[in-house]
Amino acid sequence: MLIKIISVVGARPNFMKIAPFCKAINSYNKTQSNEKIEHILVHTGQHYDVRMSEAFFKALSIPDPDINLEVGSGSHAEQVGNTMIAFEKVLLDQKPDWVVVVGDVNATLACSVTAKKLNIKVCHIEAGLRSGDMFMPEEINRLVTDRLSDLLLTPDKISSENLRKEGVPENKIGFVGNIMIDTLEENREKAMQLKLETIIRSNLAEGDLFKNNTPQDGQYAVMTLHRPSNVDSREVFEPLVNFLLEEVTQNYTMIWPIHPRARKQLHTFGLWKRVKESKSLILLEPIGYHEMLRLNMKARIMLTDSGGLQEECCVLGTPCLTLRWNTERPVTLRENGGASVLVGNNIERIRKEYHHTLSLESKPCRPELWDGKTAKRCVEAIIAASKI
Repeated sequence: MLIKIISVVGARPNFMKIAPFCKAINSYNKTQSNEKIEHILVHTGQHYDVRMSEAFFKALSIPDPDINLEVGSGSHAEQVGNTMIAFEKVLLDQKPDWVVVVGDVNATLACSVTAKKLNIKVCHIEAGLRSGDMFMPEEINRLVTDRLSDLLLTPDKISSENLRKEGVPENKIGFVGNIMIDTLEENREKAMQLKLETIIRSNLAEGDLFKNNTPQDGQYAVMTLHRPSNVDSREVFEPLVNFLLEEVTQNYTMIWPIHPRARKQLHTFGLWKRVKESKSLILLEPIGYHEMLRLNMKARIMLTDSGGLQEECCVLGTPCLTLRWNTERPVTLRENGGASVLVGNNIERIRKEYHHTLSLESKPCRPELWDGKTAKRCVEAIIAASKI
């Protein structure tokens, strides 16, 4: 039996999820004589910045995409529409048995809709995540993709239960664990070999002169910030920046790999000079996977609005302030045994939880099936569903 699968990546969060899936397919094919998987990797080109795309493919040993749609940037509607137009041509030409989509980026939505219109089966890896926030574009992408998918592979039991509550038949749900953790476990040792000073000096943002000595492991904070809800409004962003400069950097050196959107808004609001001149804040360009993992592994505290970093903090045990009012990953929260707490963007709440968090020790938590073997279970689930 030959199964033809097209898997899709569109943006940086997808890359860490597709890497182990590609490897699991290769491993499966090496052990099978009668059942083979023909795998075609499609990159929609949603992230066109080399730092945020090609570098990740190389670092994570993801094979070069067989097809690059080169969609580029644009509004949500432009990205989804252009992806659908280009991806339809690929499907008509390749005629796969399955389209596999991961996560919740625009490519996930666009390619699942296009596949179903052509009656091609869709598998969604990382299905069932729900924030309950319909203002998040990602939540729309998740809901539509899950409604259309023929096979929904979930990272945790909360996600599986979300799907049941929405009326998804049991035979479509597969609890396989978190594929992101496959990538973490495979790269943990390599990341730890990186020197903190090398990461800093090799990735300094333009104009940052690295004024102090390299902080010691466990004696620095890390922040990432990219969501419009945090950076697009001066009324929200400026108090956050003030808190960092006036309070966090009084305790620790702050390392901030800065997202292009946050950088743009710092300039727009006239905050760039203050941030750049802070003696205890190190601004970095967007960095690679191994560099970010190394920072996380030895950080005293993480402040982030990234879902993926919430998951990493959970397994690594890094105390985490999640700068959001909700999360689609509640399994990572302290109330569920994880390392993260929701603080939104209210400074008083952030301050309170920040000081409380500094009293906590690192406490790794490994939810069920976050064991580094999820990709293998994903491939097995698709094979099993193909035989029905």
